[in-house]
Amino acid sequence: MTAREVQTLIRAGLPMAEDIDLRIDRLDEAGVLARVPFHAKLVRPGGTLSGPTIMALGDAAMYAVVLGRLGRVEMAVTSNLNINFLVKPQPVDLLAEASILRLSRRQAVCEVSLYSAGNEAELVAHVTGTYALPI
Repeated sequence: MTAREVQTLIRAGLPMAEDIDLRIDRLDEAGVLARVPFHAKLVRPGGTLSGPTIMALGDAAMYAVVLGRLGRVEMAVTSNLNINFLVKPQPVDLLAEASILRLSRRQAVCEVSLYSAGNEAELVAHVTGTYALPI
């Protein structure tokens, strides 16, 4: 699947992805680059992007990398997600780079690095997670 096909599939199946304007910028052998454009509606008290927005991008990036590798496995589901919030995101687009660490018949173990656009050297959050695959 292409980045555009994956983005369309995710937005069609998960209306919240449309609400946060989830974008899949790149999908290739190395993994996925996903984005949530900055918008004031995503900011929580304290002036930072909300945790649910950051977690949603991390989870969606994992789903996108699984779809990119396996094709239309829409029934793949998150079975585990661990996140470490590292620094306050800047008021710019939030980016996520996802890759598959291990792929078996029943699951995909993924890793995601999230950072503020223009500041790739400083991670906002780090996610590891597992997607259960339909048999």
